[in-house]
Amino acid sequence: MRLCTILLAALLGLAAAAPAHGASRLIVRGGGFGHGIGMSQYGALGFAQNGKDHAFILGHYYTGTRLATLGGPRRVRVLLQSAGRVSFSGAAGLPGARALDPATTYHATRARRGGVTLRSAAGDRIGRFRSPLTITPSPTAIRLLGRSGHATSNGLYRGNLQIRRSSFGGLNAINVVDLEDYVRGVVAGESPSEWPAEALNAQAIAARTYAITTSKDGAGFDQYADTRSQVYNGVSGERKTTNAAVEATRGRVVTYGGMPVVTFYFSTSGGRTENIENAFVGAPPKPWLKSVADPYDQLSPHHEWVVRLSLGEARRRLGGLVKGTLRRIRVLKSGRSPRVVRARVVGSRGSTRTTGPVLGARLGLRATWARFTVITSSGSRGDGNEPNLPDPAPAPPAGGRATPAGGVSPKAARVAGMASAPTGHIRGRVAPAVKGSRVTVQRREGGRWVTRSRTPIRAGGRYRASVSRSGLYRIVYRGESGPPVRVAV
Repeated sequence: MRLCTILLAALLGLAAAAPAHGASRLIVRGGGFGHGIGMSQYGALGFAQNGKDHAFILGHYYTGTRLATLGGPRRVRVLLQSAGRVSFSGAAGLPGARALDPATTYHATRARRGGVTLRSAAGDRIGRFRSPLTITPSPTAIRLLGRSGHATSNGLYRGNLQIRRSSFGGLNAINVVDLEDYVRGVVAGESPSEWPAEALNAQAIAARTYAITTSKDGAGFDQYADTRSQVYNGVSGERKTTNAAVEATRGRVVTYGGMPVVTFYFSTSGGRTENIENAFVGAPPKPWLKSVADPYDQLSPHHEWVVRLSLGEARRRLGGLVKGTLRRIRVLKSGRSPRVVRARVVGSRGSTRTTGPVLGARLGLRATWARFTVITSSGSRGDGNEPNLPDPAPAPPAGGRATPAGGVSPKAARVAGMASAPTGHIRGRVAPAVKGSRVTVQRREGGRWVTRSRTPIRAGGRYRASVSRSGLYRIVYRGESGPPVRVAV
């Protein structure tokens, strides 16, 4: 009999307790787009619009540098495509003065016994050639057909087409092109052609300098045709204004101590560029790649941004960095900008140290200039032991005192012995949070969020607020809104 009574009481208790409705959110608020080192392209746009020339722009972003002119022609080898078969037209000839028809499409594949096999579109075998096979263009340039991997690979290109067996299987299609022709294809790919001439001039010099100071030579080419190096679209991308910038700055490069130096550049800084050792964690400092103010960066649509993810989605993206359930991301070291240099991913079963670039890549952020806020909320039905009070009127401005509708304070209501009624709760956690600060409780009413109360944050970033009406609620902490949760009363 006693056991039956206990079981019955337990079942009644379960029936009376409403299940909690919970949700979580990671809010990442940041600025900028790109690694943050060297020249900000939108910052350069702003300087040009405000009357600064390319020499000033480059001197601002590359500390202590000067401009110089290269002597003699140079060539660049650009990887356009990696594929099992390379198809092209617009070819004039092969090694040994063997002519090709520019109007014919040809296909190159790996030969079984080494080298490269070339066939016509009809399947006729032209021959087997040593790798690399160099193909000379017609006056209208070579057209590379198809698209593979990351590379731009369906356009017109000046210079020769080199087809080389890849160590990973298949073939690499490489454009061997004059440096100035290469820069024409880059400036048009990296900057809008309608930008002011001085911004385009600065882009041309930065692109030219980057090309001669970086090389992937061990792979048989110098540059990728995409953002792994510089965006290069060949003849297809060229515009009159961008070509004019290349011609106006022909041969000009950025130097430090009399030598050309690597000129990193990127889209948007968020307001300040970064030291190279803080953006590429572990890289040695470079005196010309120092953090500088970027006063016109607000021109960019990516000057400020926000990313909101559920903790489940953030956990999935972060993968093995999270031990257990994701609780928060704590920044351990920031750069000058301030971009995240090092951070700790805190989970319910421990924490993992990581870097800003790893976090940015895992979470899909535009830049590592970021701050992280975690807000969790759950809604549940109360126990009915609290005063039957109407929801308070919308909270007054900061510094005022809130009084429930009808002018009755909670203390007065308790003293008066007002009848009790079921209440609901919204509770959860904010990280990071300052103990004693307050969260704002809002209810969805008439298609908008209406502030109903404020409640203090307790130890561990936890909060709890009572509500007397069912509905959709959320909390707001220092401008960041938590996930909506439904509270049943």
